[in-house]
Amino acid sequence: MSKRKFALALALALGIAGCTSTPPEPTYQSVANSEFVAANYLAADMLIARLDQRIRADQPLIAATVVNIDSLEQSSTLGRVVSEQIAGRFAQRGYRMVEMKFRNSVYMKRSEGELVLTRELSEAARTHNAQAVVLGTYAQDSRAVYLNMKVVQPGTNLVLAVYDYVLPMNEGVKAMLGRRA
Repeated sequence: MSKRKFALALALALGIAGCTSTPPEPTYQSVANSEFVAANYLAADMLIARLDQRIRADQPLIAATVVNIDSLEQSSTLGRVVSEQIAGRFAQRGYRMVEMKFRNSVYMKRSEGELVLTRELSEAARTHNAQAVVLGTYAQDSRAVYLNMKVVQPGTNLVLAVYDYVLPMNEGVKAMLGRRA
């Protein structure tokens, strides 16, 4: 085989291999600045800003699991992770967050986290002396997940702050929703 034919064959083989290669495995460095985490932190920051001092940082808050808007008794890994990250961000900003996973007084549904429904909302807040509850819903279509987060005053159900945002329906989000990629 001539050098020219060999070079052409090699270039063709490398070109085909380049088309069929899988993306590189994620590294700690490549995921360190997750846009998913940043979007959830921004949601918490926006809720805090919109509260405009209507609640006190030194009084307890409860974070409920973000639930599916079409079935308020169901959540997913996505809903639980969003709730955890938003509650974590509130705590980072100096708010006293009550960790509900260690409590028995809130309605718990196996594999769905701490779902606070309207009836349980007031009871959980009263039990933990919480001034407000951070809660939310999500809806999905083929391209995105739409989230609505609220801070609600228990007893009155008065909405103190709201923030809406959208996550792209990428492979990670699909996996957290339990959908096939």
